[in-house]
Amino acid sequence: MTKAIMIQGAGSNVGKSMLVAGLARAAVQRGLRVAPFKPQNMSNNAAVTVDGGEIGRAQALQALACGRDAVVDMNPVLLKPESEIGAQVIVQGQRLTTVKARDYSALKPTLLPRVLESFHRLCADVDLVIIEGAGSPAEVNLRAGDIANMGFAAAAGVPVVLVGDIDRGGVIAQLVGTHTVLPADDNALIKAFAINKFRGDPSLFSDGMDVIADSTGWQALGIVPWFADAWKLPAEDVMDIASSKGGPIKVAVPHLNRIANFDDLDPLSATPEVSVEMVRAGQPLPGNADLVLIPGSKSTIADLAHFRAQGWDIDLAAHIRRGGHVLGVCGGYQMLGQKIIDADGIEGPPGEVDGLGHLNVTTVMKPQKRLALSTATFVETGDAVTGYEIHIGETSGPDTARAWLDLDGRPAGAATPDGRVLGCYLHGLFAADAFRAAYLARFGAVTDMTYSANVDATLDALAQHLETHLDVTKLLSLAEDVRP
Repeated sequence: MTKAIMIQGAGSNVGKSMLVAGLARAAVQRGLRVAPFKPQNMSNNAAVTVDGGEIGRAQALQALACGRDAVVDMNPVLLKPESEIGAQVIVQGQRLTTVKARDYSALKPTLLPRVLESFHRLCADVDLVIIEGAGSPAEVNLRAGDIANMGFAAAAGVPVVLVGDIDRGGVIAQLVGTHTVLPADDNALIKAFAINKFRGDPSLFSDGMDVIADSTGWQALGIVPWFADAWKLPAEDVMDIASSKGGPIKVAVPHLNRIANFDDLDPLSATPEVSVEMVRAGQPLPGNADLVLIPGSKSTIADLAHFRAQGWDIDLAAHIRRGGHVLGVCGGYQMLGQKIIDADGIEGPPGEVDGLGHLNVTTVMKPQKRLALSTATFVETGDAVTGYEIHIGETSGPDTARAWLDLDGRPAGAATPDGRVLGCYLHGLFAADAFRAAYLARFGAVTDMTYSANVDATLDALAQHLETHLDVTKLLSLAEDVRP
């Protein structure tokens, strides 16, 4: 019989995603067949699945921790913000609609059957499903129609472990306050609690653990110290993207308003020879950058306007005049062209805008999104690359004649005649060790880092970290049989 347990947080960014990944790896090491599940996620950092859809990047990492391929049922509802007030709704891997935030509450109840369908399908061939909540169940104003936290837990009949983040302060208030505001039926679903991100001597908080346990009646599972190697794992949230000081090769990345699929940055940040600088709004692109990498965007035209508003277009032109290199991935590739044509108004009012003009290509936005896991070859060296495509729009023009990738047997990407400005739609390039080494060699780097192996080793270390500091045996014993 399949069992399930849900990890919820007393707030956003308490480390739920990482805890689920570590617990999943720990359970696998105990001989269990495990799958991750998140009913609803909100992120523009998506992963393409083997069954042709998209899910949150965190669930793809959790699938890796389980030793399983990522499938759409692991994250049946994905919200991808397109503006300050609206988001694209992805259901079981495919776009359903775009809604404003105030209208989503009316849509949620119709999604619960699809969420439960995915959950039960996922349960069919595993021993344990570890479920991740979203945000906090203490937002009781959002409880009606909830599918992300207690609404799902109640509908599926799964027990909950509540996690508090002590690093931000006020963790007793987080947990006891959640107990206070939750209705009795929801409180009954919470069986235990844990503290995450502790710095220092955990014994100093033993009295605090007693206060929480006495105030709530929940079992204490332990205090998890700060996991120092967390940066070695792919970042889930845009809030987690940070500059990394490494070696002498400097990669500057403009932080777009709707930056998407920024996992391209993780292998570079992990490479000892590379320093990655995230350039925030109001800051200039650094003049000493070797490479400017323009990442993906959920709203290319809007982010292009944001790019210009910061003066980055002027900085980029100066960088190129100085002999610098530029790489645009997906939305960044589209921005580098001559024009972006959106006759159907997919990203806003119908029309066309001038691109940055550094690649002689034009992009035409099309309503059909391309989602594909792809295998490519770096033409210059013949090195293999495995990545994914997730975009709307088709790009063509003279510079595509200098395709620098062979993508599933077809030319892909575009390059200027001198090869210093490149663009492509393929995410995941730098996760390929041979490609990353070959590309960075043009800046004088010699690197032999094995990125995927390092991620896997870090998941093992995370599992051991949790086994050491958390009562994993007790936590797993709280999992209950999934009811039909």
